[in-house]
Amino acid sequence: MDEDAVWEEIRPVVEQGIKACLQMRIREGEALEKNLSSNLDLLCQMAEQIAALSPISVEKYKARLEEKIREVLSDRQMDESRIITEVALFADRVAVDEEITRLYSHVSQFRNSMHASVPSGRKLDFLTQEMNREINTTGSKCSEVEITRIVVEAKSVLEKIREQVQNVE
Repeated sequence: MDEDAVWEEIRPVVEQGIKACLQMRIREGEALEKNLSSNLDLLCQMAEQIAALSPISVEKYKARLEEKIREVLSDRQMDESRIITEVALFADRVAVDEEITRLYSHVSQFRNSMHASVPSGRKLDFLTQEMNREINTTGSKCSEVEITRIVVEAKSVLEKIREQVQNVE
């Protein structure tokens, strides 16, 4: 048998194997996209929770500060403007609005990149790192127990995303 005859014999099997491989990759990609999208939804829900809890943290700080000042001053008059200034400084230090906004932006870019027609694995990896940075910054700014719990959960979700992104070309 010559080469052309051999090729004609095995060609249908090779084509069928390639077609099956491509179909498997499409199914795997769809499952991966569904999983990533679900985890991104979870991350956004956690960001919403953090955004809702952040002002409560400032109010609790104000109440603790007023209580401490009352204890120290006893019978003396409290300077309300000084308390407002201290609370404003604290609120500025612990504000996570910018981090949450950037996190939403990274999630949006991530979703858009998932649907791009060009390979986007490296970009998704970079965006995952950026989302992790925003979550870490949020965690370091907040001392509220519930926010810390949510940040830990968000890091866990981000780790799942990071692991899945390693499978994207």
